[in-house]
Amino acid sequence: MKLTNFRFETDADGIALVTWDMPGRSMNVINTEVMSEIGHIVDRVAGDAAIKGAVVSFGKGVGGADLTMLKTAGDEFARRAKAEGKEAAMRAFADSMKQLNLVFRRLETCGKPVAAAIDGVCMGGGFELALACHYRIASDSEKTRIGLPEIKVGLFPGGGGTQRVARLMPTPDALQLLLKGDHLRPAVAKKMGLVQEVAPADQIVALAKAWVKANPNAKAPWDDPKFKLPSGKVFSPQGMMIWPPANAIYRRETYDNYPAAKAVLNSVFEGLQLPMDLALAVESKYFANILLSKEAAAMIRSLFLSMGELNKGARRPPSVPATNLRKIGVLGAGLMGAGIAYVSASAGLEVVLIDRDQEAADKGKAYSDKVVSSQIAKGRAKTADKDSLLARIKSSADYAELKGCDFVIEAVFEDRAVKAEATKKAQAVLGPDVIFASNTSTLPITSLAETSMKPEHFIGVHFFSPVERMMLVEIIMGEKTDPKALAAAMDFVRVIRKTPIVVNDCRGFYVNRCVGAYMFEAHAMVMEGVPPAMVENAAKMAGMPVGPLALNDEVGIDLSWKILQATKKDLGASAVNPAQERLIEALVVKEGRFGRKNGKGFYDYPANGPKGLWPGLSKIVGKTVDPDTIRVKDLKDRYLFTAALEAARCMFEGVVTDPREADVGSILGFGYAPYTGGTLSLIDGMGPKAFVVRAKELAAKYGARFEPADKLVQMAERGETFYETYGEKQRAA
Repeated sequence: MKLTNFRFETDADGIALVTWDMPGRSMNVINTEVMSEIGHIVDRVAGDAAIKGAVVSFGKGVGGADLTMLKTAGDEFARRAKAEGKEAAMRAFADSMKQLNLVFRRLETCGKPVAAAIDGVCMGGGFELALACHYRIASDSEKTRIGLPEIKVGLFPGGGGTQRVARLMPTPDALQLLLKGDHLRPAVAKKMGLVQEVAPADQIVALAKAWVKANPNAKAPWDDPKFKLPSGKVFSPQGMMIWPPANAIYRRETYDNYPAAKAVLNSVFEGLQLPMDLALAVESKYFANILLSKEAAAMIRSLFLSMGELNKGARRPPSVPATNLRKIGVLGAGLMGAGIAYVSASAGLEVVLIDRDQEAADKGKAYSDKVVSSQIAKGRAKTADKDSLLARIKSSADYAELKGCDFVIEAVFEDRAVKAEATKKAQAVLGPDVIFASNTSTLPITSLAETSMKPEHFIGVHFFSPVERMMLVEIIMGEKTDPKALAAAMDFVRVIRKTPIVVNDCRGFYVNRCVGAYMFEAHAMVMEGVPPAMVENAAKMAGMPVGPLALNDEVGIDLSWKILQATKKDLGASAVNPAQERLIEALVVKEGRFGRKNGKGFYDYPANGPKGLWPGLSKIVGKTVDPDTIRVKDLKDRYLFTAALEAARCMFEGVVTDPREADVGSILGFGYAPYTGGTLSLIDGMGPKAFVVRAKELAAKYGARFEPADKLVQMAERGETFYETYGEKQRAA
């Protein structure tokens, strides 16, 4: 038996140790070759009388199926459909998609005990392999995590995960696990019944072997004729307490935008009424259909392939040596600066946190204390972690403390004069050669760099709030920014484990231009008299995680007001929509409603109780449209199209140069409907021609802002897409 991805050895007791360790990869994944080798291993274990059982050990972390392989399978389906017809292609595709299930089922029914020894990350198809074993032991390592996260890329477990999880756990818990895709710590997985034992890493293989030796007749619980489902039969009083609410929750959470989530419900609902082999066939059928969905294709491309490439430094200048970052300076200890200090210290960097006085600087450091204390309370960190993290943050009002910093991030008040003063004070200590980054929301980097000793080493590094939770960092190139500054900024972002996108300088950059268009559309709807609750719910129906009014409260309505005023000052009064200005002025200037930060914005935030939309909005607007006369599809399309049209303009203007960054940036930056794959994937997925037709309809009804750019119209006429046109340029570069 020749194996490339596994090691196979048998001990004196006849127990085979199968170690999954793919050469040349940092993580194991399931591909065609791995499936074939697992099949050979199962045949050997089942057919060799000298082998009494097996232990499957993961030599390194394991993810799910190789999504590149799945994408290739989809491309092969398209080829066969064109050559042989869709029906023949679908039969062949469905057969290929059920092979993993068949291999895992053969392992489960091989007639000999099989245990899994899990150490490190074990996700997706890797964990489905473990579920097909009769016993599972996980290490108590901090690095060990277990889960089925396929839903996050528009898929669902297709290697038996839906059926085995739903037979190990009560149905509501199983559905929650499958539909949320959480990563579980070993102790939690044990409590949920997904693993039977947790032990030190150096003991798990020995314990697994001992279990195999002690249980020669082991079999899966569902292969016992006496097996009963944890939540009873589907069609029973107990089952009917589960499934109608489950369907309602699914619709509330997804608005039917995610076919994979619906397929999970169908697969579990149908599978629990069948014996395991038929249940697995049902799962395979749904998996094949979902893999061919446009939502899965878009999400796999943006949230797995593109994001993985960007995280690995796809846009980093290859000729610049790696930056050795040990100590960084953060200027400004407000909400953003404090968050940047926290994520930097969490990544092991020494941080000097500067503010106007010691009290303000200490307050910024206290934010890190608060965040890590919350993690300790939830069991996600230890007191020692907190002590070491806080020790890495030096809070001060003295700029001289910056001496020795390798990288500086300015995160002071969004005002040119304030930023210029902070820049000069820092560079007086550090000199011109240290890379200097500005965390600004809208102010062009080129103009801010004018106060720098060396504009070539000045770059924008735009974080999103709250910094510790938001995964995107927008890196902005000024007109004079050089490759060394870009490389250093990207190295910093990689150290703090965020995803970078690189954009060229302009007002608002990329993400804020798109999110600004999204929020403007909400403000326009409010001023048109659309009921605020409808404004919010239509956005959620379109696929946004939160409504735009709630989002505006989170970022601060007072910030919106400052941006409007700065825009007027720089570009003139005509650059601001008067209805939007009237709304924001009434909220901020007249009513003092700044957003969540002061407990009142578009929403009221009572100390005790849930937030609710502020009733006073109706007085500002002065009119209300009958909701029965409003076309909900128009509201949804206005949200999706306004951001997509702005993204297209950014591409044509050269603000964004890579479709991957446009899509990933829109999803991570403000939650743009993930099922679409992002702003440009919406256009490509819909087809530029159909998109242009619909955009023109919206323009005729709601205003010229929906008019597609001339270049987009030309793309549509030529039958081009963004990924074909601009993606090819990036690959060529």
